[in-house]
Amino acid sequence: MTAGGVHETVQVHFDDLDAMGLLHNSRYAVLVERAIGAFWHRLGWAADPARSAFRDVLMAVREFKVTYHVPIAEPGEQSVHFWLERMGRTSGVYGFRVLSADRATVHAEGYRVNVNLDPATFRPTPFSEEIREAAAPLLLTALAALPEAAPC
Repeated sequence: MTAGGVHETVQVHFDDLDAMGLLHNSRYAVLVERAIGAFWHRLGWAADPARSAFRDVLMAVREFKVTYHVPIAEPGEQSVHFWLERMGRTSGVYGFRVLSADRATVHAEGYRVNVNLDPATFRPTPFSEEIREAAAPLLLTALAALPEAAPC
């Protein structure tokens, strides 16, 4: 983790590109998903409750917004910068930026809302204290500031 959120390296593959040779618009969400997933897997999260370090194992994306700035036009490494803008009782809002590998170009930015669901009922359920503690360093209130991040 770096000051001002987390940067995760992600891979763009040839088959992620569209017929014009640009990263297909739907693949930006996949890059964000891979980055956030890699972070949580390192902390011990798993979709299988028997293997997860957290009780919160079923989180659904309720909303995803992305604004595109500069297209990604070739396979290779990119960086996803993300943070938690807020964490409520049952949902959290991640802010993100998809960046070039050198972090000099902002390809896209946006936000993603996750809802913690009860696996038995599929209804929203409060986050556990364990997941709140693990997420605390990502929260904007825990960070000094994100001067380079545009508001989402």
